[in-house]
Amino acid sequence: MINAPTDKILAIGLMSGTSVDGIDAALVEICDRQGILSTNLIAGHTYEYEADLRKEILAVCAGEPRSLQQICELDDRIAESFAKAALAITEKSDRQPNLIGSHGQTVFHRPPAGQKMGYTVQLGRGAVIAELTGIKTVSDFRVADIEVGGQGAPLVPMVDALLLSHPTKYRACQNIGGISNVTYLPPNAGAIPEQIFGFDNGAGNVLMDMATQKLFGQPFDRDGAIARQGKANLELINQWLEQEFFLIPPPKSTGRELFSPDYLKARLEECQDLSNYDILATLTEFTARAISKSYRDFLPVLPEEVLVGGGGGRNGYLMERLQDLLKPAIVKRTDDFGLSGDSKEAIAFAVLGYLRIKERYGNLPSVTGAKRSVLLGRIFA
Repeated sequence: MINAPTDKILAIGLMSGTSVDGIDAALVEICDRQGILSTNLIAGHTYEYEADLRKEILAVCAGEPRSLQQICELDDRIAESFAKAALAITEKSDRQPNLIGSHGQTVFHRPPAGQKMGYTVQLGRGAVIAELTGIKTVSDFRVADIEVGGQGAPLVPMVDALLLSHPTKYRACQNIGGISNVTYLPPNAGAIPEQIFGFDNGAGNVLMDMATQKLFGQPFDRDGAIARQGKANLELINQWLEQEFFLIPPPKSTGRELFSPDYLKARLEECQDLSNYDILATLTEFTARAISKSYRDFLPVLPEEVLVGGGGGRNGYLMERLQDLLKPAIVKRTDDFGLSGDSKEAIAFAVLGYLRIKERYGNLPSVTGAKRSVLLGRIFA
């Protein structure tokens, strides 16, 4: 019997999400055996932004006015930071990577509405990353999907389907970064991609993180220890879940444009009678119930297993609440299924970069609402 040829490359995935807490870098070996992909994580690390750069990114995300020159300079500064992260993670191996897949930093995202096409902006241009690292770089992944009528998000469901589908079980791959999003994987999903779909559930960590910084002077609620000390106000949560975003069916995507500092301010004004601990418990429960509600409202079949990736998977209290709300489903981190939860999104963009250089489609129209499958990303060498 002749063994099928296997293509192996070493790739870097770079990602910075809605929380703007740093650049997640993954050094990953991608193995391709006749189109069936697997990954082996060599190293994963988060490289923090310089404080003044993070402050500027958050200001732009919040809609503070900047000149075109300032935006261009910010674009280059972000690209330089991404290149530094790529070079730093490269030192974890004695091999030179073949490829960088860079998501960049989202500073604006507007989903399509009616006849109005969507618009999305990720800063950190791939040409600069390729120039500074000397490594072929794929970036600007979301635009091609937007241009064929899609949401441009979420894009990770393609990688979920390739790496995490099960032959007989219904699974949900739940990412909880700044924004939370889900991929619904029916049994043998890789063979029937038209049955896969996904969407943004709502705020993931972004409101909890902003509230923790404002109310407790800490960057985030480590393991949910602060929220665990409070009591959630379910009446408020039920009111919030009646807001338009949570009621409209998929495809749908969101970002800091909705879950903004002003949005948090409005919610905090409604929490005036609550203690700070109760407020954080309420925001944590809001994230958990938005996820649970979206499953019951929009998934054809409730999953048997929920695989959680992203920073929210490290919040023990949030994970407990999800397990209680989603039972009898089993809720575990993707690490238990062979894929690092901390590095999952960075791994995903390494894989999406690989799909691009192999001229394989990277979007799932059943997820994004695009008119057709397209190649995602621009190549810079």
